Amino acid sequence: MKAVGVIPARWASTRLPGKVLVDIGGKPMLQHVWERVKKSGRLADVIVACDELHVVERARGFGANAILTAKNHPSGSDRVAEAAAGTDADIIVNIQSDEPFVRPQLIDKLVEALTQDLVPVVATPVKRVVSEVEFRNPNVVKVVLDNSWNALYFSRAAIPFRRDGRPETWSSYFKHIGIYAYRRKFLFDFCKLPKAFLEQEECLEQLRVLEAGYRIRCVETDAETVGVDTPEDVVRAVNFMKENPGL
Repeated sequence: MKAVGVIPARWASTRLPGKVLVDIGGKPMLQHVWERVKKSGRLADVIVACDELHVVERARGFGANAILTAKNHPSGSDRVAEAAAGTDADIIVNIQSDEPFVRPQLIDKLVEALTQDLVPVVATPVKRVVSEVEFRNPNVVKVVLDNSWNALYFSRAAIPFRRDGRPETWSSYFKHIGIYAYRRKFLFDFCKLPKAFLEQEECLEQLRVLEAGYRIRCVETDAETVGVDTPEDVVRAVNFMKENPGL
């Protein structure tokens, strides 16, 4: 199966406008993401889908296959779908433009998950929770799984609820990492689905998939991510790079 990666690069971020080009260690964040994604062994191409012409020009300046998409897309998935419409890929991987330390090996694992099992329509990574602080944080999305590593539910709440108190270890609890591999047809079908009740309540797009009755296959990773949403996150990303020079 042919797979293509798409990096939706929206300029007008609510909490950090222009964050796709924020400087991290001498390079715009978007370039860090693109360079890492290009190292994937399973992607035939990587497309940067921009909503501003100056971002397209900057991306092309560092060698990316960048295209201009509509400004009024309601979500990153819709921007990815517009970019993917011009390809013949069977699998489209949506890689967030605010994850400068994304692992190419993880992208490969997501593609392989959809190649090896034809039932799930989406594959996405999960990582074991490491602390109660992380578990209680509503900005950290939690996920519960079935025995086949399919997602049962995603939530900002602390799930599963431990009736007899907090657990001695957090190794059985998982958080979600926002990278998605879609089957081509499902990506376009997904963008046509109305926002579901659960999605609106939790503000989590992936719940639209589950509420519609589709299956999301989760793939475990031990790689930590540093998402950049605020000026403080930029500092964290710079420090993370300094502390992990070989990453």
